[in-house]
Amino acid sequence: MRITAKTDYAVRAMAELAAAGDSCLTAEYVAERQNIPVRFLFGVFRELRLAGLVVSVRGPEGGYRLARTPDSVTLADVMRAVDGSLANVRDLELSKTSYPGPAAALPDVWRAVRTSLRRVLEATTLADLAGGELPEAVTAMAHEYLDNPRGSRGH
Repeated sequence: MRITAKTDYAVRAMAELAAAGDSCLTAEYVAERQNIPVRFLFGVFRELRLAGLVVSVRGPEGGYRLARTPDSVTLADVMRAVDGSLANVRDLELSKTSYPGPAAALPDVWRAVRTSLRRVLEATTLADLAGGELPEAVTAMAHEYLDNPRGSRGH
């Protein structure tokens, strides 16, 4: 799985909004705080607004704020809003995918990958991220990665 710049920027921007509570933040402020190109961020905020995850407020005290409470928005929600499906295999419907011969078990691998992504991304909310306290299972998986010597090579 590849996490795109758009997804990375969207999640970081949403974490800023979550930390701000009910306050509105300008795109310029969020871009500066998270080192995101502001023109790119405007496009990301547009997609998040269309998905119903942020609202834009006009006026001198305007900007962007979350449309829902931080504990009701998962990282999966944000990722789907800007990049679509969490794990996509050539746009195939994984429940109906099959391969012949030695690759016959591969669709189960793809389904397991999607399930593991969902387990992490649907369990982690913006409140978790902004508060710096991730779910225990997510923290355990992160430590497992750090303890695995192969993980340090980016695999």
